Amino acid sequence: MAAIHSAYQYYLNTYSSFGMSRYDTHKKSQLRAVYNNIVKINKESPLYKIKYSGDVERFAIDIKEKTRSIQNVIASLSDSESENVFSKKIARSSNEDFISAEYIGLNNHADDSTQFDMEVRQLATPQTNLGAYLSPDRSDIRPGSYSFDLTTNLNSYEFQYSVGDKDTNRDVQEKLIRLLNNSNIGLRASLEKNESGQGAIQITSLQTGLSENENFLFQILATPNIASMKAMRTLGIDDVVQPAQSSSFLLNGREHASLSNTFTVNNAFELTLKKETPHGEAVQIGFKANTDAVADNVQHLVDAYNNIIRLSHNYASSQPSGKLFREMESVARSQYNELESVGLQLEDNGYISVDRGLLTDAVSSENAKDSFVLLNKFKDGLSE
Repeated sequence: MAAIHSAYQYYLNTYSSFGMSRYDTHKKSQLRAVYNNIVKINKESPLYKIKYSGDVERFAIDIKEKTRSIQNVIASLSDSESENVFSKKIARSSNEDFISAEYIGLNNHADDSTQFDMEVRQLATPQTNLGAYLSPDRSDIRPGSYSFDLTTNLNSYEFQYSVGDKDTNRDVQEKLIRLLNNSNIGLRASLEKNESGQGAIQITSLQTGLSENENFLFQILATPNIASMKAMRTLGIDDVVQPAQSSSFLLNGREHASLSNTFTVNNAFELTLKKETPHGEAVQIGFKANTDAVADNVQHLVDAYNNIIRLSHNYASSQPSGKLFREMESVARSQYNELESVGLQLEDNGYISVDRGLLTDAVSSENAKDSFVLLNKFKDGLSE
């Protein structure tokens, strides 16, 4: 059990923040095909008893995640309707500090001149409640059992907690923080400290924005009994210090709002608002030039390949990663001369560097079709 726990802990600490893409969702038939393939491989493969070491679980997790990454890059290129998958369109923001953009449409024949202006008036924010600052070593809440009601726009919950004879304010606050975080109801609780070392419970909604018929994202009320009401006055966690608000922005001069800072426009562009733009200064959203898009798509694929090569180097001293290196590197090695002609240079350590100038020349020349055939062959080799 300890090994399983440490494996999960490593996965959560290393990869949980990366999130999922649309290529990580599958139909039942696809999952069934994966399962059947695993069964087939197990039937035809010898059984090994692996000598356990602290790196085995991390090595297995890293292989899985790096493989998932390269498969997602290949899948995103395969979405293209064009014969040249590397010409998949890439969104461009004139200022990534304010707004980032990603093209999520499937129409690779969309008008390259498509462009619109945006000004960010206000970012979407969550609701935040901040309790009273209490001295950590004092005991301001008498021993006993207490409760409070927490209402969201979807459900109502009753939270119960107890205070022991020796519980300090800090003990009670930490107990409530664990209670709220373990409830998984879309709130995040933490302990905020002031300059005097006193602590207050801060509760923040994971959701942002308020619709027209909402007054709050969550509301905390003491259970109507004298003891619980006194405890609530002491803790102060019913105090809203920042109401939730929706984002506000101008799209081609017209005012719009969104509950989130990330949303789609015309089912083609996924935009993320990062900070308010100076008044009167707009950010232009459109498409990158074709050659820039090709170079970026090739770079994404090369980066995914290099991540697996880096993985094999990182575990070279503790795990049998040589086979992983040889199999991946052989894909590039078998096409060494062809890849070099389009700006992909294989280094002695197995990494690939991209000469964007040479690549741009190759994909914009009269023989561009041949260059794309080489790039597609490399992509298909990595996929296999």
